[in-house]
Amino acid sequence: MVRRINKEADPDIVEEWKWQNRRHPGIPVWSHNGGVCTGEAYDDHIKMTFFKGASLKDPSRLFNQEGTVRRAINIREGDQVNESALKDLIRAAVTLGLKGRKHLA
Repeated sequence: MVRRINKEADPDIVEEWKWQNRRHPGIPVWSHNGGVCTGEAYDDHIKMTFFKGASLKDPSRLFNQEGTVRRAINIREGDQVNESALKDLIRAAVTLGLKGRKHLA
């Protein structure tokens, strides 16, 4: 579901597996000219961590784990996900990342 929602929100988003080693298969990282979010699998939930989540507006209150830079959404089996709001959040993260890149050019 997370993979599909990311791709539907931004067809140009790229999925890569990072931080792999002998004991860990790694985690998917979605990016579009910079990191957007990760998708970590745990025994009882999936965690979508947005790299610049604290800078994103969240009118639908999807974030349920706060941080000073990153914020995350923990999705448990059976949770109803507001896919439209999540896609808006992904698009906002992409836009924020692209704005930051313009200053580097």
